[in-house]
Amino acid sequence: MRFWPTIIISISMLLAFACSRPTRVLTPLDTFKSYNDAVRKKDLTSMKLMLSMASLKMHEEEAKARGVTLDDVMKTQSLIGDQTSVAFKNEKIDGERATIEVKDQNGRWDTIHFVREDGVWKIDELGSAEQIIKEIEQQQNQNPFQFPTPVNP
Repeated sequence: MRFWPTIIISISMLLAFACSRPTRVLTPLDTFKSYNDAVRKKDLTSMKLMLSMASLKMHEEEAKARGVTLDDVMKTQSLIGDQTSVAFKNEKIDGERATIEVKDQNGRWDTIHFVREDGVWKIDELGSAEQIIKEIEQQQNQNPFQFPTPVNP
């Protein structure tokens, strides 16, 4: 009987210690890998949780324009297409923004953008789209009479 208070206190302290350990914050690369796992599993809820608010809004607007649900749009999303393995390099973190370069199916390196929202790294598809538009505009300014090369000829 004398040991019960000691056992209860010990268990309480262990539980408090276990609950107080900080959880590991995902890096942009961790988020990218988790997102691709969610895509493979068709886990739409997890996919949405890993997208920035601006990206979700962009997909919601696309869904509205197409007359479908957000889930219908999400089912068609993939950052890596049909690739089963992905090569990546150059994870760069600059304050609340980050990028990773990912090799696509054609062997070209694409940049995936991330933004930190509420302390969590999220995929910023809108940021990636804006970067592509910026690069096309720069190309056109350098060679105004040359049209961009099609992505999938």
